[in-house]
Amino acid sequence: MMRASARRIWGLMYRHIALYRRSWPRVVELMYWPVLQMVVWGFITAYLAGLQNNIASVAAGVLLGGVLLWEVALRSQMGFTLSFLEEIWSRNLGHIFVSPIRPTEMVAALMALSLVRVVVSVLPAVGLAWLLYAFGLWTMGPVLAAFFAALLVMGWAVALGVTSLILRFGAGAEALAWSVLFGVTPFAAVFYPVSVLPAWLQPVALSLPAAHVFEGMRMALTDGRIAWDHLAWAFGLDAAWMAGMGWLFMAQLQAARVKGALLNIGE
Repeated sequence: MMRASARRIWGLMYRHIALYRRSWPRVVELMYWPVLQMVVWGFITAYLAGLQNNIASVAAGVLLGGVLLWEVALRSQMGFTLSFLEEIWSRNLGHIFVSPIRPTEMVAALMALSLVRVVVSVLPAVGLAWLLYAFGLWTMGPVLAAFFAALLVMGWAVALGVTSLILRFGAGAEALAWSVLFGVTPFAAVFYPVSVLPAWLQPVALSLPAAHVFEGMRMALTDGRIAWDHLAWAFGLDAAWMAGMGWLFMAQLQAARVKGALLNIGE
């Protein structure tokens, strides 16, 4: 049973991977925005680091670390959502659900594809950060893997919410695939601590797993300590977000099936 399920998940993944294998512009597009973000912010941080000031040097590393880690959440969400949209644009969504493929298997395939996209897009940016600015994200130590995982899961949760809206509203919600997490950036404490925000906005920020990840990242880079409390909050919120968005996705998928919308969604 598990072997058959794994084969179906791989079949869904292979369909998308084959597109990238035969299209170098698609591969370049995956790496383009993370590398561009890193280069722009890298020169800003290089300028800050050059200001004969220890605080400025630390701030430069924190900014560059924030840029690179935030790309994990962004690419995770966009990788999941765009793979789902490609099924809609190719009018393949209805075909998938008349096959033996279960919704959970499709979600698992989209998550796996998202992980592949994250690795392909973020690793070149991390390498360039080391070559151009001598900044190694791995200097945070093993806790970096926990930060990566927490942001990856947050991206999946947001993607499930976006795909739910696409199932509900069709083409009118497609723009959210590119914009929703950019709108969250000011509240995610990517480049500054939560304490900078107005008091009434701080609870909003602390309800985001990303805010706890970046608070922990700053502590790791400046003090060399692991913020276990922030990590616990990040993974706890991830679990809550995944549960809520997973329920929403399944509810909207069932509603789309009942209405027959899977065959003409996006039109």
